[in-house]
Amino acid sequence: MNVTIINIGDELLIGQVVNTNASTMSKLLTEAGMEVRKTMVVGDVHDDIWAAVDEAMHESDAVLVTGGLGPTKDDITKKLLCEYFNSELVENEMALQNVKRIFESRGYELTPVNRAQALVPRCCEVLNNDLGTAPCMWFEQGERSKVKGERLSVLVSLPGVPFEMEWLMRNRVIPKLQETFNTDIILTKNILVQGIGESFLSDLIEPWELSLPENVKLAYLPVAGLTKLRLTYRSNRNNLSNLNNLTEGLYTLAGQYIVGEDCETLDELVHKTLIEKGLTLATAESCTGGNIARLLTAQAGASAYFKGGVVAYSNEVKENALGVKHSTLETHGAVSEETVREMVEGVRERLGTDLAIATTGIAGPDGGTKEKPVGTVWIAVANANGTEAKLLQFGANRRQQNIDRSTNQAFAMLIRLICQKL
Repeated sequence: MNVTIINIGDELLIGQVVNTNASTMSKLLTEAGMEVRKTMVVGDVHDDIWAAVDEAMHESDAVLVTGGLGPTKDDITKKLLCEYFNSELVENEMALQNVKRIFESRGYELTPVNRAQALVPRCCEVLNNDLGTAPCMWFEQGERSKVKGERLSVLVSLPGVPFEMEWLMRNRVIPKLQETFNTDIILTKNILVQGIGESFLSDLIEPWELSLPENVKLAYLPVAGLTKLRLTYRSNRNNLSNLNNLTEGLYTLAGQYIVGEDCETLDELVHKTLIEKGLTLATAESCTGGNIARLLTAQAGASAYFKGGVVAYSNEVKENALGVKHSTLETHGAVSEETVREMVEGVRERLGTDLAIATTGIAGPDGGTKEKPVGTVWIAVANANGTEAKLLQFGANRRQQNIDRSTNQAFAMLIRLICQKL
């Protein structure tokens, strides 16, 4: 089955709000075995919404619409759908009780405006929204049995509030879509590749890529200093195979550049690996300014392994907090192999951890010299067996890009150290 997503709201068109709903919905639908045919964004204009809905209903098995369901005058989706399906607005008892429950739990009085949230087109089925007052509405057009040869089309109208939408998608909409339509199984696998550019990687693994079955798609998803290979395998429920078997040829060609699987990002991979192995970590950051520590602590459960970090931006902090020798800084400078080695060893010793990461460099856009231009970065990782340091020359003056590349390089070096691939 295929799906069209329509996200409604002027705020989406003018860039005031980032449209995260489309990506979340697409991800959930794909994981459930449904193909997203198209996504559309339209403003709060009756004719534009009507045209988008009408086009999608003629093209897709299911149309998912978000937004325009609130109590204010610019929320016109409900009235438009009532008109589109030639129905009338009626008060739905389940929706009304849900609105009352939410207002009572918050200590608010139910006003006529908010009571109007319980008005829905008579022809729809209400899917209860446990997290909010805007109802989720399910419409059907055509024959469910298809005896008459008429195609069944479904439209689902969801609230635009992201956490409400996601809860409804997971708990109400996708299970009902799977009951209504025959869906495929879609499996995905991520392989994180670091240390080789996207075009060079493509040339390297071309023989393997050309040998993939027709029902397997490969996508290259590059980010700063990293390429994520995503395998998407589509099949019916009676013809499943092991997706892991398909990666054997990939490892033969590019195994030296693969740092991990089944994670979306390198920080997620580090998090997973350190928890599994029971290892602890400390960080000493200069040019990355705490970005490494920020990404790690954003993961729930990071306290199991992350003991702390030092943002040693000045030479004084490098000396006093990390134990970098004054003579090292005087002779070699802050951006040097000697300094980054003393930083990583100092933080590991002081915080008493199994592992440590250190970064020092020139993030830009200025501050570079002829000998050490912007984009020059030294990264080190250490454990009880020793220290590994690496020089990176990113050759770019875009500050955030250099920070992101340094961060991913540090994570990849740490994974390789843990797995003894350095």
